[in-house]
Amino acid sequence: MHDAAPDRLELAPITLKAARAFVGEHHRHHRPPAGGLFALAATKAGHLVGVAIVGRPSARHAQDGRTAEVTRLCTDGTPNACSLLYGWARRAAQVLGYPRLLTYTLPDEGGASLRASGWKLVGRTRGGRWTRRARSRADDHPLDEKDRWEAPL
Repeated sequence: MHDAAPDRLELAPITLKAARAFVGEHHRHHRPPAGGLFALAATKAGHLVGVAIVGRPSARHAQDGRTAEVTRLCTDGTPNACSLLYGWARRAAQVLGYPRLLTYTLPDEGGASLRASGWKLVGRTRGGRWTRRARSRADDHPLDEKDRWEAPL
């Protein structure tokens, strides 16, 4: 990393392993995702303040090989870190050739950072459990409705 102004947010590379560790320490209601396609980091004065992990879509119907999803975005609360990460995740997905990028938030999270970085609210899922008769899953995540966002690429 080059010398940055102490109050300036910077984008930095990060491994999926390190991004998952940050999520494990800081995320309010989710564990780290099992995998991912790539991760991005936000730093301030050389210190890690947030990460975005982009992976395959969680919804089976969106797993078409051409759609990516921000599966986790997590910060330590540093102002504007979420907007920086959502914006760069959008740019990175576009450069990598993905025509579609999604993410989901809880309705009470508002979405200001997503709107600030050009994302559009496109719908609301009904939420619920992942468990089905043919496959049992641990429901250790919020089961409420979620807002679905899409980044115009």
